[in-house]
Amino acid sequence: MNRAELAEVLRTARARVRPQDVGLPSGTRRQVPGLRREEVAMLAGVSVDYVVRLEQGRGPRPSSQVIAALAQALRLDDGDRDLVFRLAGHEPPQPGRVRVVVRPSVLRLLDRMADLPVLVLSAKGDVLAWNPLAAALQGDMSAWPQRQRNLIWQRFLGSSRCQVAATPDEDDAAARASVGTLRAAQARYPDDPDLAQMITKLRRGSPRFDELWREGRSAPWRTATKSISHPTLGTITLDCDTLLLPDTDQTVLVYSAEPGTPEATALDMLRVTGLQRL
Repeated sequence: MNRAELAEVLRTARARVRPQDVGLPSGTRRQVPGLRREEVAMLAGVSVDYVVRLEQGRGPRPSSQVIAALAQALRLDDGDRDLVFRLAGHEPPQPGRVRVVVRPSVLRLLDRMADLPVLVLSAKGDVLAWNPLAAALQGDMSAWPQRQRNLIWQRFLGSSRCQVAATPDEDDAAARASVGTLRAAQARYPDDPDLAQMITKLRRGSPRFDELWREGRSAPWRTATKSISHPTLGTITLDCDTLLLPDTDQTVLVYSAEPGTPEATALDMLRVTGLQRL
């Protein structure tokens, strides 16, 4: 591990990213170029102290998961991402592993789709990126621990404040689709250790997941109409379209509502209130 060089690369990368590039307010009293350390920590799901120590060339060697999260937060391209992995003493992500870094071009699309809730998911359901309206709809996903920032994990073992699937039938269908998605991912990435570990923990921790897993069904993310139980707006039924990114095997989920409907009005309210409680 080259601590000094890693620290320098992380500092310069942070200075290059503008707050508006990652959906954060720029404000008028910023004393540093680019992002603050607190903002990088929030986006990467690590502590501020951890970011400080890395940028000062101190502390233990970061795990490959942390490096991937920092590369995501700093919007590094493939070349810079691989450099950061090697400076931290890790091999860059290899073929045959689930891709967990979103291309900068896809992140720019999220920035432009500011009037709709949008998320980017990995092949195993990791929430890799989201825009502010998605957080207003489904909760502050930056508050989830990094290894639990996954829609399938949250469905079976988590406690997210906003549950997709409001009725028992919808919940059953969503649970089956979630398990089917992991089965399909396992078939494509049989040697991915993080995927295998996640499946093992879900089977041990959730009898419902284990029951559905033993049925042996497979299914991808699909376009559907989804009901979302929001803590202040109640049940909102939205269209959820899935856009596939074949090069990275990632999925973009886009929620929308027909103009003039109560659901469209609810989205308008969320654009104003954001993560604040009404």
